[in-house]
Amino acid sequence: MPVQIKGFIESSLIEWEGMISSVIFLSGCNLRCPYCHAPHLVNPSEDMETIPFESVMGYLKKNRRWIDGVVVSGGEPTIHSGLKELLRQLKDLGLKVKLDTNGTNPKLIEEFVEEGLLHCIAMDVKAPLKEKNYREVAGVPCNVQDIERSIKTIINSGLEHEFRTTVCPSYLGEGEVKGIARTLQGAKKYVLQSFRPTVCLDPDMTKETPYPIETLKQLRDVAGAHVEGSHIRGEPELAVS
Repeated sequence: MPVQIKGFIESSLIEWEGMISSVIFLSGCNLRCPYCHAPHLVNPSEDMETIPFESVMGYLKKNRRWIDGVVVSGGEPTIHSGLKELLRQLKDLGLKVKLDTNGTNPKLIEEFVEEGLLHCIAMDVKAPLKEKNYREVAGVPCNVQDIERSIKTIINSGLEHEFRTTVCPSYLGEGEVKGIARTLQGAKKYVLQSFRPTVCLDPDMTKETPYPIETLKQLRDVAGAHVEGSHIRGEPELAVS
C-alpha cells in the first residue's frame, strides 16, 4: 500500500542545499518534542487531506529533467511501512533522494544505504546520548543505542549528510551541545537550529525566549571544536559570518 502523502512542495531551493528539490511530507511521528513546529504532521487530524500518490509521482515523472532531487520528510518517515517502496519508485525515476529522520530506526537506515536508495541523509539529534536527556527533549523514552547506531551508519555511509539540533534554552546549553558534538566526530556537517517560539506541539513553548545570536555563535564554536562543519541555520542574521 502506498504511503499517504500529507504535504507536497513542487520545488524548493532551501530543503536541500544546492539542489532544486521537491518535498514529500509524511504524517505521524514516534517522538513528541515539545518545541516541534509541525504539530499538524505529528498529530494529524482525521480530516487532514491526503494528496493522491499518483498525482505526486506523475508530477515528478513529468518534471524530472529539471528537478534535482526529492526530500522525504515528516513527521518521521521511517514509521511508514511503505517508505522503502516510495524510495524505490523515486530511484526508478532517476531522482536523487534525501531522507529526513530522527534516527530511531537504524535498521531501516542501514537497509536504505545498503540498497543504494538514498543520496543524502539529514538526522535530528535531540540531546546528548543519555536516556534521561533524550527523554526530556523527545517527550517519550528513546533507545539512545539506536540513535548512536544511526549516527555511525550515516557517518560511515559515504553519503552526503548533515546532523542538526534545535537549540532550545530549556533543554540545551553549552555542556549539552558539546556532548552532542563529541558524538558526531567524523561528521561532515552539523547544524544548530535556533528554537522558534511560534507554533509548537506544546503551546507553553511559545512563551520560551530563544537564545540571542551571540549565544548561538558561542554554541557553534563549541560544536566546531569537534565537528569542523558546524554552523547555524536560521534567519539571515543568524548565518555564520
